[in-house]
Formats: sequence, structure tokens, C-alpha cells
Amino acid sequence: MMKKYRVKVNDKLFEVEVEEISSPGVQAVKEEVKEEVKVETPVAAGNVSGEQVKAPLPGTITSIEVKVGDQVTEGDVLFIMEAMKMENEIPSPVSGTVKAIHVAQNASVDTGEVLATIG
Repeated sequence: MMKKYRVKVNDKLFEVEVEEISSPGVQAVKEEVKEEVKVETPVAAGNVSGEQVKAPLPGTITSIEVKVGDQVTEGDVLFIMEAMKMENEIPSPVSGTVKAIHVAQNASVDTGEVLATIG
């Protein structure tokens, strides 16, 4: 039996058809509804002046410890990044105000990618 669903991804609506398959020994599994998380759109790196905080290695940003407008001191932890199965703290290279955050939580980043701007 075919079922139709509407799926919204990044504010785009898609209509999909899914065929339900049942066989002896297969039990239906109910999925837990996950809480929707709203992520602010990062500011483009070229739009803000100041000291750029760059990723020292490729990895995944697992936690953002600051928000735009926060005052930071040199050495304060701005991000937690998972790389090579280790959690790495990304510190502020300067003291100042967080002018922009250019990545979202759970984003994959490459070496040298701008993560934030401190002014």
C-alpha cells in the first residue's frame, strides 16, 4: 500500500510516496518525535570586520559556547569541535565582542574555515 507524505526540508516542501511493506516476523517500530530546533542563519564572513576565528582542523562543531554580542577575553572557549574522535576547545584569539558566528551547531567545517568574528 502506497502512502503519501509531505516533507519540509529547509523551508522547501516535498511530496513523497512510500510503500508500506509488511512481512511475518517484522514488527512495527514507533519513532520518537524529536523536538524541532531552530538555528539562526549564520552571518556571511565577508559582512563583518574584526579578528576571524578559524577552524584549526577539520571536524564538527558540537557546541557553540557564545552568542553574538557576548564580551570575550583572549583564551575564552568559543566552540567545542569534535575531530578525530576527540573534543577540542576553540579559544578566542583576542579580547573583544563577538560580532558574528558563521557556523551552526553540528556543522562540518574544514581547516581554515571562519567560525566567528571578534571585534
